[in-house]
Formats: sequence, structure tokens, C-alpha cells
Amino acid sequence: MPNTHSLKGRTAVVTGGSRGLGRAIARKLGDAGSAIVILDLPEALDQADLPSDWRRFGIDFSRPDCDQALKAIAGEIGDVDVVVANAGVVPPWRGMRQLDAAEWQTVMTINVWGVAATLGAFASALARSDHGSAIVMASINGYKAHAKQVLYTASKHAVLGVMRAAALDMGADGTRVNAIAPGPIATDALMARIESRHQNGGPSPEEALAILASETATGRLATEDDVAEVALWLASDAAGGITGTMVPVESGLG
Repeated sequence: MPNTHSLKGRTAVVTGGSRGLGRAIARKLGDAGSAIVILDLPEALDQADLPSDWRRFGIDFSRPDCDQALKAIAGEIGDVDVVVANAGVVPPWRGMRQLDAAEWQTVMTINVWGVAATLGAFASALARSDHGSAIVMASINGYKAHAKQVLYTASKHAVLGVMRAAALDMGADGTRVNAIAPGPIATDALMARIESRHQNGGPSPEEALAILASETATGRLATEDDVAEVALWLASDAAGGITGTMVPVESGLG
């Protein structure tokens, strides 16, 4: 029987792929046989110890003209079969009385425009593939809400709207578009936020993780590898009939 999870001979582009979930996903897709291309901030690429056979391109998704850079990169790469629009930012927590207009514009540019521009820039390449699959990184905040997280929640709700519309637009070319919605994952970024809150009187990192795990159905947090496995499935022919769908990866978080 054919291995429907194999990506041998394909090329995958992962934005924000130098660290965290993006890097875990890129590693998983590479292990399945795909050539890997990473798009990330130049300074992030400089600091990352990436495999030598991964191609890399520097880009700043906070720039409104990032679509032009993305189109130039897409032209240079050529054939692409998988695109993972993972690049994003989690802003500081703010209540409704503390909203910051400049911060709002920056986060929306990175989290929403960056995703839409990525899909648009690679749409033609994906259309040429017989296996075109685009995956966008949402969040449980894309279908739930949390106090003091209005900006992040709004941006991830918007990402799901982009995914659903793109699935219809790009589906005519045979490209599938889906989203992953992780819950809390103990990435370096999350641990840094937990440590910051601890320094300001919050629970210790160990206590905070235990509290989060206790709120799940399985008693454990989902992991980077859990998310990467779902990304591999969505990228592969095993999910050939799946598009316009969001897959939560949150261990049954209530």
C-alpha cells in the first residue's frame, strides 16, 4: 500500500519556521521527505541553527508591503507543494480600557495580513502542484475568547475567516486550505510569558503548567510534536478530502 503520509519529492514553505511550532512542523515535514524552505525575520534566521539543506529567506511580516517580498520569494523558489503560514505574534495582555492603536495595527498586519499575503503569493505555485496544501496557524482563540486578549483573539478569529475564504478561492485550482488551532503549548515563547507573569506575582512556571494541564480532558498539555503531526497529516495525501477545516490541538481543553 502507498504511504499517503509521504512528502517525498515535494517542497514545503514554512513561515516563522526558525523556532517553536514552525520549526517543529518544518522538521516533521522534512522527515517525511519534503524539501524545506523557511521564511522568517533575518535576525531570527541568523540566531537559528537550522539544517544545512533547509533554504531560508528573510522577511518582516510587520511591513504592510510584505506581500511584495513574498511574491519575489515565491518567484525565486519556484515549485511549491505545501505552505504553512505559521508566522505570528502574541501581544501583551490588555483590557478594553488599555488598547493601543499602533500595537493593534502591527499585530493585525503580522497575524492576519501576513497569512493572507502568504497564501496569495504562493497560490499560483500551489495551483501547479498535484498535491497543493496550505495550512494556516490559528489558535483556540480563533473560536474562543479570553479576558485581556481582545487583540490576539480578534486576529485569530480573522485568520479562520481568511482560511475559509481561501479554501473556496483556491479550491478551484485543486489546492486545499486548512487551519490548526493549538491550545497552550509549552514553547519557549509561552514559557517566557509565564515567567514574566511569575515575576509580577503570578504562579511559578511549574504551577502554571500544572493548572493548564488540569483544565484539559487528558490531563496533559498538547505538545509541539502533536501539532506537527497534524500539520503533516493536513499536508499529505492522507487528508486529500479535507479543506476549509479547523483542527483543534488542545487535549480537550475546556
